[in-house]
Amino acid sequence: MWSFFARDPIKDFAHEILPDSPEKSGIWTLHWGKRKTTGDPVSVFVYEVAQGTEQQTQLAKAAFKRMKTLRHPNILAYVDGLEMDKSLYVVTEQVTPLAVHLKAQAEKGGAGELEISWGLHQIVKALSFLVNDCHLLHNNLGIWAVFVDRAGEWKLGALDHLAPEQGDPSGVSLPSPKAINPDMERYDPPEMSNSSGEKWAGEVWRLGCLIWEVFNGPLPRTSSLRSLGKIPKSLVPHYCELVGANPRARPNPARFLQNCRAPGGFFSNSFVESNLFLEEIQIKDPAEKQQFFQDLNENLDSFPENFCKHKVLPQLLTAFEFGNAGAVILTPLFKVGKFLSAEEYQQKIIPVIVKMFSSTDRAMRIRLLQQMEQFIQYLNEAAVNSQIFPHVVHGFTDTNPAIREQTVKSMLLLAPKLNEANLNQELMRHFARLQARDEQGPIRCNTTVCLGKIASYLNATARERVLISAFSRATKDPFPASRSAGVLGFAATHNYYSVTEIAGRILPTLCAVTVDPDKNVRDQAFKAIKSFLSKLEAVSEDPSKLAEIEKDVGSCAQPAGSSSSWAGWAVTGMSSLTSKLIRNNPGAEVGAAAEGGRPAGTSPTSAADGASAPNKGRKTPDSACEALNRSYASAAVKKQSADWSSSGWDADDSWSNEKEGQGQSSAGEEGWGNDWGEEETDTTSASTAVHLPEGVRLASEYNWDSSSDLSKAELSKKKREERRKELEAKRAERKAAKGPLKLGARKLD
Repeated sequence: MWSFFARDPIKDFAHEILPDSPEKSGIWTLHWGKRKTTGDPVSVFVYEVAQGTEQQTQLAKAAFKRMKTLRHPNILAYVDGLEMDKSLYVVTEQVTPLAVHLKAQAEKGGAGELEISWGLHQIVKALSFLVNDCHLLHNNLGIWAVFVDRAGEWKLGALDHLAPEQGDPSGVSLPSPKAINPDMERYDPPEMSNSSGEKWAGEVWRLGCLIWEVFNGPLPRTSSLRSLGKIPKSLVPHYCELVGANPRARPNPARFLQNCRAPGGFFSNSFVESNLFLEEIQIKDPAEKQQFFQDLNENLDSFPENFCKHKVLPQLLTAFEFGNAGAVILTPLFKVGKFLSAEEYQQKIIPVIVKMFSSTDRAMRIRLLQQMEQFIQYLNEAAVNSQIFPHVVHGFTDTNPAIREQTVKSMLLLAPKLNEANLNQELMRHFARLQARDEQGPIRCNTTVCLGKIASYLNATARERVLISAFSRATKDPFPASRSAGVLGFAATHNYYSVTEIAGRILPTLCAVTVDPDKNVRDQAFKAIKSFLSKLEAVSEDPSKLAEIEKDVGSCAQPAGSSSSWAGWAVTGMSSLTSKLIRNNPGAEVGAAAEGGRPAGTSPTSAADGASAPNKGRKTPDSACEALNRSYASAAVKKQSADWSSSGWDADDSWSNEKEGQGQSSAGEEGWGNDWGEEETDTTSASTAVHLPEGVRLASEYNWDSSSDLSKAELSKKKREERRKELEAKRAERKAAKGPLKLGARKLD
């Protein structure tokens, strides 16, 4: 009856042993296991009473007791245990015996010195804790007593023979290791018989044996310790002290640790320093943490993969979550992320990235945009549309031109994951405003190029109208590279236009560009015209080809085809003026302007024949981020007008200030020149009031035409005078057309 109510301790145990191949570890058997409730991996040491002797059972019970009461970061951590009449179970953190770990590393090319240096550092630190703080002797130190966790950390275990240095007060003495295993005799120091020397003499002798086995394999005999083998030169002097014949000359573990940490010592390296810093990171100053994460990025490439995944990554995530580390953790975070599987990346990195996009820190936002290529493949469409894109679009209206530019470039990666509303309405509205109103020519140029590259993802019903309006507007831009982008945009997306639109809207626009002041723009226009004319001629000769030529006009969104291979001056390869302004050399002189007035780093190529015309890069003045923010704050672009349509491309193809109520005629009446002239005048006057850092000017103040023999200042002044005269002449014409003012009328000009 009582057996019916009896409980099986094994069934109630919180952990279970997995069916695997167990490892022998002294008198214990090591199994893999997991926690029943959470599935967390653990290691389970099992001792069967029936299979051991009375002495071994005594050692197992003593080790069980010590494991529960002894806590140290470098000693194997006790998680749970179960003691029964027939067996003992000790559950610890998941570990692997050091001998097994070194064998696995040897198959991969061998464990590096950095990893071994930190591992030995941990074992010596644990030994020093036992000897100096607890006044205990391990008596069983060797390669069999060391275990390695998932992060590559070495842990001291095998506490079976652990005893007080003065002997057990109860008078019970544990058997020696060689009494259990006679092969252990070769690890005993030579003075064991008379027990002379310091209390730690035997411990550090066995430490020397451990060092020898780590580098050279199993120790065949005691005399082999004289042969150094593969022990590193920086460790040799200190190793010789450990295995010296005079026990009184052997150093205390703490002094051995100090000697090896001296400059030039085996423990003096970046890996050990980084680990020591991580152990104390919670008490470090913010400035020290910032410097550490900056230096960490350079050292991560030489650190073991498991260490990066299981020790560095949690600290990086904690530093962001609770330590306000900021943008400095992004680079090492993404570098460590390369070691993770797709599932691990989704669980650990993506939630942090999503949270980072909501940050108001400009440095973090621009670094996220710059490094988006490293994590975009792990983002799902739902997260992009609901949690990331709403924050990214704020960059389109940022006063910092570098952020606006990076935001535009990031759309190349985000566009395939955007939904209908975000892509065809929200994004197009921002692109229309940037192309029409941004004062930075390189940003307008990048917007046009980006639009051409994401054209295949746009809604087929509105794509033709949007592209024609946008590229037509770009061909009238005063910035030569933007006009080139408009022409190339037509050529790159040629398969999305019907022959009716080609003949009625595109060719007239391109024909107007054939008299462009910039020869390179003219050349590209002629090539594009020939390409479109060949289509019209083919349809004229054989009308049956119409369906083949217009097959992509109504096609649904698809991965970029022809547009992805178009233009060698892709947005991602373009280094514009606004990007260079955020560097740290405000005194740099402005170099020669790029041929044809393109921004530095651009080299437009024709979509028709793939010929490229690269230009020499322009060196531009640089400034710090803070100065840049102040400079552009007062020279910000004009606010978007309230009468934009849903996409923004329904407006007139010409650029217009839309200054209502000021007596100005429409864009169609005044033409392209007057519209941009007034905007340029406004931008120039605003920029003159800005206190820029020494040597820094806005893009609108640069001489982008390198063909003139005049100096940059003279040519810029001449152009402003011409614009001013042109404006005055047009205003005078309007006044004359209106006639004399009536009594009481308000003067508008």
